[in-house]
Amino acid sequence: MNKEWDLTPLYTGFDDPHYAEDLETLRATVEEIRELPALQGTMEPAAYLVKALTLEEKISVLGDRMACYASLRSSTNTQDVEAVSALSKLQQLFSDCSAAQASLQSYVGKLEDLDTITASDPFLGQYAFDLRMRKEDAKYTLDDKVEEVLAKMDLSGGTGWSNLQEYLTSTVTASYRGEDVNLSTVRNLAYDKDPQVRKDAYDAEIACYDKIKDGVCFALNNLKMQVNTECDLRKGGSPLEMTLRHSRMEKRTLDAMIAAIEEYLPVFWKYLKAKAKALGYEGGLKWWDLFAPMGENTATYTVEEAKDYLISHFEGFAPDMADMIRRAFDEAWIDFYPHAGKVGGAFCQNLACIKQSRVLTNFDGSFGDIVTLAHELGHAYHGLQIETHAPLNLNYSMPVAETASTFNETVIMNAALSETDDPKVKMGLLESQLQDTTQIMCDIMSRYWFETAVFEKGREGFLFSDELCKLMHEAQVRGYGDGIDPETLHPYMWVCKGHYYSSGLSFYNFPYAFGGLFAAGLYAQYLREGEAFLPKYRALLHATTVSTVEDVAKMADIDLGDINFWRSSLEIFKDRVEEFLRLVEV
Repeated sequence: MNKEWDLTPLYTGFDDPHYAEDLETLRATVEEIRELPALQGTMEPAAYLVKALTLEEKISVLGDRMACYASLRSSTNTQDVEAVSALSKLQQLFSDCSAAQASLQSYVGKLEDLDTITASDPFLGQYAFDLRMRKEDAKYTLDDKVEEVLAKMDLSGGTGWSNLQEYLTSTVTASYRGEDVNLSTVRNLAYDKDPQVRKDAYDAEIACYDKIKDGVCFALNNLKMQVNTECDLRKGGSPLEMTLRHSRMEKRTLDAMIAAIEEYLPVFWKYLKAKAKALGYEGGLKWWDLFAPMGENTATYTVEEAKDYLISHFEGFAPDMADMIRRAFDEAWIDFYPHAGKVGGAFCQNLACIKQSRVLTNFDGSFGDIVTLAHELGHAYHGLQIETHAPLNLNYSMPVAETASTFNETVIMNAALSETDDPKVKMGLLESQLQDTTQIMCDIMSRYWFETAVFEKGREGFLFSDELCKLMHEAQVRGYGDGIDPETLHPYMWVCKGHYYSSGLSFYNFPYAFGGLFAAGLYAQYLREGEAFLPKYRALLHATTVSTVEDVAKMADIDLGDINFWRSSLEIFKDRVEEFLRLVEV
C-alpha cells in the first residue's frame, strides 16, 4: 500500500504534454472570456449568459485540475520550485479573468427578469441558484477594472502573505530533547501516553515559534488589513458579514448557534477538570494534557490497520462509504506521514475532474489519527455526492463544508463506543470523542473571538506578536474558562493555524462548530430512522452546492435559527460528559 498519494491521474509532471496542452487551452479561454464585456448589448440575455457560463465552465474544469495538481504537490513539499512557480502563473491567469467576471456579475445584477431567463433554457436552469446569488452579490461588486486590480494585487498581497505563513510553519524546526524535528512531528507528540513527552513537546513547540513569530505576525496583520480594506471599498459591512454572505448563511443562524454554545461551555470545562483530576492533579487541565490518551485507548495502528478499522465500521452504516474508503487506500488517494517541508494538519481536496479526492494527514498511528482519516474521508464522500453537478455547481459553502466530515467522526466514534462494555476501553473511546468535541466548542470559539478581535483592533494599528499573543490568551481564557490552567495556555495558536491566512476566506472557525452540532442533529435522525435516513442524507449533501445553509437544513426538517435545535445537539454532548464523569469515578 502506498504511503504517499498518487497525482498521476491528474498529470505525470509539469513536463506532461497534457499539462502543456491544458495550459495553452486555458490561456486561450481566458483571452476569450476577457472579450465578453464587449458583447453585452449585442446578444439576447439568455444567449449571452449561455456563452459566458460555457466559458466559465471550461476555465473551471481546466483551472481546477491544474491548480489542484500544483497545490497538492506544494503541500507535501513547500520548497517544490516547479509547483510554486506553476501555481503563481495560474493565479495570474485567473486574475486576468477578474474584470470580465465582475462585468458579468454586474450584468446579471441588472437583469430584472432573471428567473424568467433561467427558466427558458435548460443549460441556464441548472445554474438558477448560482445566478440568483450573483445577482445578490452584484450589490457589492466594484468597477470591472478595480476588481481586476484587486485580484492582481492579491497575488503579492493576501496570497503572498498566506504562502509565507505556510512556508515558515512547514520549514521551521523545533529542538526536542536535543534533536531537530519539524513542527508537525512535535505537535503529534501531544498524543503520546508519556506525560513527560507531552510536556517536553509542548515546551519545544512554544520555543520554536519564537523563530518565526515576527514573519507570521506581519503576514496576519497585512492580510487582515487587506480584508478590512476590501470590505470598506465594497461597502459590504464587516468581514464577518461578508463571510456570512459568501457562506449563504443568515446571521440569525450564527447568533442562535453561538448563544447555545456559550450556554453549554461550562459543561466542557467540567470535562476538562475531570480529566485533570483523573491524570492526578486538581484545577484546570494543563494545555499539554489536552490530548493525553486515557483508559485503554492507547493502542497504535498501522496504515493497514487503520484501513481495516474504517472499512469495518462504515460497512454497517453505508456500503458506498466503505467502498469509497477502500478505493482511497488502494488507489493512493492519501498522503500519510509527516516530514520536513510538508504542511501540518490534515485536509481533503475533492477532484471532480477525475471523480476522486486526495487526503493529506500527518499520521502517527494514534486512534485520533483514525478519527482524522474518517473526518477527511467524510469530505471525500461529500465530493462523491456532488460530482454529478454541473462544473460551476461544485463548491459548497464553509458551514456545510464540515457536515459530512463531522458526521463521519460521529459514526465511527459511536460505533466504537457501542462495541464495548469494558469501562476502561469505553473511557478511552469516550475521552477521545470529547477531546474532539471540546476542540470544536471551546477551541473553535476562542479562534472565532480571536479573529474578531484582530479584525477590530487591526483597524486601530499594527498588532505586534506580543499583542497577538495577548489577544489569543484572552480568547482562550474565554473559551476554556477554568477548564484549562491559564498559566499553560497556547499563546502562539495564531501562528500555526492556517485557517487565519486567507484573504478570501475569513472566519474559517465557526463552520467546525456548525458541522459538529449539525452532524449531531443529523445523526440523531439516523438513529431514529435507520436506513431510511441515508437517501435523505445523500440528497442533503448533494444540495449543499445549490442551496442556502438554511434550505439544506430544511430538507431534514431543521430550523437553524431556532436556538433549541442547537441546544438539543449540545445535550447529546452533555450526556457524553456526564457518562465520562461517571466512568472517571469508577
